[in-house]
Amino acid sequence: MKKRLYQSDAASYFREHSSIFLFIVILFLMGVIFGAIVVNSMSITQKEDLFYYLSQFFGQVSNGKVAEDSDLFLQSFFDNSKFIGLMWILGISIIGLPVILILLFLKGMVVGFTVGFLVSQMGWKGFMLAFGSILPQNLINIPVFIMMAALSVIFSMRMIKKQFMKKYGQPIMPFFKRYIVALLAAVIFISVASGVEAYLSPWLMKTIIHTVK
Repeated sequence: MKKRLYQSDAASYFREHSSIFLFIVILFLMGVIFGAIVVNSMSITQKEDLFYYLSQFFGQVSNGKVAEDSDLFLQSFFDNSKFIGLMWILGISIIGLPVILILLFLKGMVVGFTVGFLVSQMGWKGFMLAFGSILPQNLINIPVFIMMAALSVIFSMRMIKKQFMKKYGQPIMPFFKRYIVALLAAVIFISVASGVEAYLSPWLMKTIIHTVK
């Protein structure tokens, strides 16, 4: 019974804020598109320099000369945790709302730029490398980033209403408790994604590099 009530509350919550979730998804996709466009605006020299360093990295991966899996896991986990933690904190502040949107747009831009650069410089091989090195962990990370950004925006808007609208009588504490639970859930998913990035993606990259040579 409690499970059904929880599912019903979650469904009504998403319906109530569907416009915000849709806006966040579109904003992220715009960042991805913009990142891909930035690749085309780079000069030939810039592309060659970046491709040189990228080739060096793939050479190290091919030869097994990369960081330890545990180090990769910790680095990925802390980087992504800091990102969602920053959005969470900005959601508590009244002035943090626009910064949340900027952070999500930049995250989408990084993904779009990375995939766009690999494909533009390496063609089908670049697409396969992007598939192996970027897609697996981002199948988890991107939904978490989008969800946390949306929840942070919603909570920030509630804080603004509470501060400036005297008629807004809803207590903020129940929402804050759910906001904390959302952060803890996001951290768990991020740890799973970091495990994928540390233990699966390097193996996929190495396999793809040797396969498409």
